[in-house]
Amino acid sequence: MEVQRERRIYELGSLPPFLLVFAGEVEGLEHRWNQHGLGGDNLTGECRRLHPGPVSLMHWSGKGKPWDRLDAGNPCPVDQLWKPYDLYVRPSSGASSIAAT
Repeated sequence: MEVQRERRIYELGSLPPFLLVFAGEVEGLEHRWNQHGLGGDNLTGECRRLHPGPVSLMHWSGKGKPWDRLDAGNPCPVDQLWKPYDLYVRPSSGASSIAAT
């Protein structure tokens, strides 16, 4: 972490430091525990589908975030699962401004 503070040696979020801390003492989880990669393919921007079967955690890892794609009007199909939790209220297209008195 000291080296990372001086100069960036990785660009992959929090995974590399966790791997260093646990010194390789990690195990993979079944997809049903962590549905990762919903942020899409970082190179092509293509949407990804859910793994088959039950899912415990949905992880929009990657560059594509559902709130950004919903706001841009270009969501991936899985982004609709996020929509009920999105607290941002989008202005309606026919909104009128209120004149100050």
